Amino acid sequence: MNPFSYHNPTRIHFGEGQIAAITAEIPKDSKVLVLYGGGSIKQNGVYEQVTQALSDHQWAEFSGIEPNPQYDTLMKAVEKIQTEGFDYLLAVGGGSVIDGTKFIAAAACFKGQDPWDILAKHAPVETALPIGCILTLPATGSESNKGAVVSRGKDKLSFMTAKVQPAFAVLDPATTLSLSPRQISNGVVDAFVHVMEQYLTFPVDAKVQDRFAEGLLLTLIEEGPKALENPNDLTVRANIMWSATQALNGLIGVGVPQDWATHMIGHELTGNYGIDHARTLSIVLPAVMKARRQDKEAKLLQYAERVFGLTEGSADTRIDAAIAQTEAFFTAMDVPVRLTDAGLTESDIQVLVSSLEKHGMTALGEHGRIAIADSEMILNTALAH
Repeated sequence: MNPFSYHNPTRIHFGEGQIAAITAEIPKDSKVLVLYGGGSIKQNGVYEQVTQALSDHQWAEFSGIEPNPQYDTLMKAVEKIQTEGFDYLLAVGGGSVIDGTKFIAAAACFKGQDPWDILAKHAPVETALPIGCILTLPATGSESNKGAVVSRGKDKLSFMTAKVQPAFAVLDPATTLSLSPRQISNGVVDAFVHVMEQYLTFPVDAKVQDRFAEGLLLTLIEEGPKALENPNDLTVRANIMWSATQALNGLIGVGVPQDWATHMIGHELTGNYGIDHARTLSIVLPAVMKARRQDKEAKLLQYAERVFGLTEGSADTRIDAAIAQTEAFFTAMDVPVRLTDAGLTESDIQVLVSSLEKHGMTALGEHGRIAIADSEMILNTALAH
């Protein structure tokens, strides 16, 4: 196991009725801006609970943060903050709303000329507004980590800083009961691939992290299809919600190598073709497993045995079966596993390769050995049946 330092300062309030906890979490003298997306929180009862919890606070709202939050939209919120003097941000929604709010928190305090530099040039974030969040779509883990992804046109870029780590997060599984089947599928798959990015690399004898990761994978495989079959099962939703948070709160990634090639390639699919983030991951991950099977052989065999119980046959047979089982899980979650499933063809691969090169994604993977030619091979693998 590699040396590490770990600290997660986000307080979690988990369970039904916990939105009320924000009353005490946010200082009474704060001027709060509540940020959300398309307005579903006004149909599912969340907005009413927020209003009640903030009844003794001074607050206003900003809506319209998109899936894959757009820079131009977020900068409108920054302008509102700077004009009207808000000093506390409350994100209510899924990962896109929370990611967008993180950028807003940093951009509102940014002293440079162009806040896009935070993403495009990794400009340092010296200070940011405090953030709390109410999670309504479990997927990204953004509610308890320091990372965010923001889009500007076809560019989809990320930044990380402890300055935007939420002070608290409310996780009420009841808020997820109004999600569509597509949102359920995307959330489960996103969380699953987050675990795989930190797990499916090479062994460093990190037994605790491995067992935690395998437990999360098993839970998502068991509970994901149940959420589609029985969408009102609150126990299933609770287990998925907690799994998604644990998948990317930093715990399973400490002391171990991490990959993230699937995400970097997937971002180009979203940026260029508007494919849902999770669906880019379900397309790319199996191709990464196939194309990088030699680098990942030891962990692929461990994954095959511990997650799918595959112990018979040669190493190649077990790895093939584990990849097939992974694809079968994605198919059960009603997400694509090939580029052709998303309507893309061989002619689109060069567009994606060019975007990867433009964004400097030329040394991906746990070893930094996935060059542009290797990414092209992965994309071609994702095309073939």
